[in-house]
Amino acid sequence: MNPESSTLYVQSLATGIAVLDAFTAERASMSLPEIAAAAGITRSAAQRFAFTLEALGLLNKDPVTKRYSLSSRTLDSGCRYLESHPLLDRANPFLLELNRNAGETVNLAEPAGQDMIYIGRFPSPLRLLVHMPVGRRIPMYCSSTGRVYLAGLSDEEAYEALAACDRVKYTSNTLTDLDELMAQVRESREQGYAYCKEEYYRGDLALAVPVYDLNQRVVAGLQLSVSAAKWTVKRALSRFIPMMLETARQISTSPPTPRALAPFGGGAARDLHAQPPARPGGRKG
Repeated sequence: MNPESSTLYVQSLATGIAVLDAFTAERASMSLPEIAAAAGITRSAAQRFAFTLEALGLLNKDPVTKRYSLSSRTLDSGCRYLESHPLLDRANPFLLELNRNAGETVNLAEPAGQDMIYIGRFPSPLRLLVHMPVGRRIPMYCSSTGRVYLAGLSDEEAYEALAACDRVKYTSNTLTDLDELMAQVRESREQGYAYCKEEYYRGDLALAVPVYDLNQRVVAGLQLSVSAAKWTVKRALSRFIPMMLETARQISTSPPTPRALAPFGGGAARDLHAQPPARPGGRKG
């Protein structure tokens, strides 16, 4: 069923979100006619929505040019998402430890439609190959995290997901053929890790291992990025995959934090870190 045909669907809310989504790096500021064209609405509708979004503090309006741009308030929802994310809350200490031990950039990414979106990041203290801020998306088919996520699916599900991607050839190394991509997914499933060498960014060698939930489903990918000029694939896999697998195991098996358990009752959260009862004689266990 098409959600838009439901009586519960609020078209005006959807249009307002479409106006916000129309702003991109290429369209950082827009006039009303440009907003109308980008969002697929009339100019009068663009005027009403822009006025309302400005009043709510979600858009800024330049007093001279009358052009609109996103305001910093649009970051609030994303920030709240990250602050309340139970997996990220649990993973961050382990990501930081891996970053310090490896000396390289460490990321955590989860699936978002046909992409993987970065929800956690600790940059290398020595070098930064690519500016990849939290919230940035990378296509699933040409990312190492995407391949370990697809490896956790059945062949049919993985093929369907890959077929739905608009498989752009970003570099000369980018794989776009479905059969070749499926071969990579199957190899990742067998080996327990994936890598992409300069498939999205030149100079980048990205390694990834899966992160599981309590039901042993792959829910995210732990990625480590190194310089393709400095590291061969063989050396990078030998050096980093063992420590990445251990980090992913710790993230996947660590008990939820008290904050993550809070919605399910304070008792469970308290019991998680409760001190053992004292033994006779005043000694603790």
